[in-house]
Amino acid sequence: MQTVLKRLASLRRLTRPLALAFVGIVILSLGAAFLLIDIYRTAQLPPIFQALTLQFLPQWVRGVIFLAVGLAVLAAGLWSLSGVVVITFDTPPDGRELVVGYQRSTGKPQLAVISGGAGLLILASLGRMAERLTCITPVQDAVEYYYRASSLFNFENVMFVAPTPTPLDVEVTLDDGTRKDIRENLSHNEQLAARHATDLRLSPPAGDGREIEVTQVTLDALAGADAIILGPGSLFEAILPNLLIPAVREAIARSSARTIYICNLMTEPGLTTGFGVADHIRQFRRYGGFAPDYVLVNTPRIDPEVRQVYAAAHQTPVYLAPEEYEETMVRATAEVTTRDLVLEGSVVVEADLASSVVQLTASLDHPGESRTVRVLRHDPDKLAAAIMEILRRD
Repeated sequence: MQTVLKRLASLRRLTRPLALAFVGIVILSLGAAFLLIDIYRTAQLPPIFQALTLQFLPQWVRGVIFLAVGLAVLAAGLWSLSGVVVITFDTPPDGRELVVGYQRSTGKPQLAVISGGAGLLILASLGRMAERLTCITPVQDAVEYYYRASSLFNFENVMFVAPTPTPLDVEVTLDDGTRKDIRENLSHNEQLAARHATDLRLSPPAGDGREIEVTQVTLDALAGADAIILGPGSLFEAILPNLLIPAVREAIARSSARTIYICNLMTEPGLTTGFGVADHIRQFRRYGGFAPDYVLVNTPRIDPEVRQVYAAAHQTPVYLAPEEYEETMVRATAEVTTRDLVLEGSVVVEADLASSVVQLTASLDHPGESRTVRVLRHDPDKLAAAIMEILRRD
């Protein structure tokens, strides 16, 4: 009810002209009624007019019906009118007016994020720009981990929620036919570096045919979101597992929110080896039944030193392949410059989304030994700028 009142409140500046228009319509209606009465008394009309004017009903019943229909039509007209705004030009001397369509600003957006691991914490900084940021954790993770990890930061308007009351098991099938629990940290297994995932499913008992219970706060977050952000994070570990839940897929399908996928910077050994941007998008079609409205892809080339570090870990940058390029459009704002194209039904937005950072690494075999390396990470501020730019579109 409050939403309806807020929308109708936009007509407050038009109260006087609307009142005059209403009075004019009433006077015209009275004039038309008098003319019709005179015609009925003096002219012979076909029987169809008797039916159209409900002559077979008592006069007071006809009056009630026409009043109800008139009020319904008037309400529909007012509701449609509340979706436009009248702007008076100050410059032209003749006081011309322009009627334009507009999208009402309701303040900060409500966002829902489906991700996991460090990527979920990276995007949680977006909470300062949102009315509420609901971070939906992977089905196999305990939500307590994220609350403990987030205690190191000062996030605003952020809530972490689990999609199901209890964690579920997720099983991935690799291209050599082997099946692995997604918790096995496959990307760090040297023997699986050349492999990639070919199937993903919930393991019993959650996947034994019984309906999977989903937390109401998850469904409410997806239903009320202005945007549903997928990532950043591992595609098969952090994002796709939630799409295996029918209720989550249905909630996303019913939601009017725009879906934004933040594509991985690098491939994941054992999971997405050899994947390009299009391969990532196809996984959403396969497991979620939709292609994201927007896909954010990091575009700057990587320093040779950083590339060498990732090559040693069997990882390659995720770029758009030359054959994937179609007609493009460049958008530039004060905050971010992007190049867009349509790929697999998604608008792919190329932008500078990452920064290289120095990371201290230690050897498991030799705990006393450590070294510093430069690695690439999604930049929270760059991501926030790119996401907000998408939200300002249309």
